[in-house]
Amino acid sequence: MKNTDYTDDQVTKGTHYYDKYLLLSWKRILLVACAWVLSVLLHNIVYGLFYEHFSRTGGDEPVFFILAVFVIPLYFIISLVYTVIRKVSKLVRNWTS
Repeated sequence: MKNTDYTDDQVTKGTHYYDKYLLLSWKRILLVACAWVLSVLLHNIVYGLFYEHFSRTGGDEPVFFILAVFVIPLYFIISLVYTVIRKVSKLVRNWTS
C-alpha cells in the first residue's frame, strides 16, 4: 500500500503555487483594475464597431462583458480572501511562537 501523506516540502510547494497567482500586491491590484477598465472599454468598442450586426441579430458582445462583470471581480474577491487568510495565519503563527 502506498503512503499518500504529503510531506512538508510538497505542502510548501503547493502554497507557493497559489501564492504566485492569488497573493495580492499593489501591483496586482492595479493590474486587475486596469484589466477591468480595459474589458469595459473593449466591450463598448466592439459593440460600437459592429452595431449594425448586433442591431440586426438582436444580440450583444458577450466575451468582454462576461470578463468585466463576472471573471475579473470573482478573481479579485478570491485573491482578497486568500491574501487576508495568508496574512492573518502568518500573524497568528508569529504571535504564538
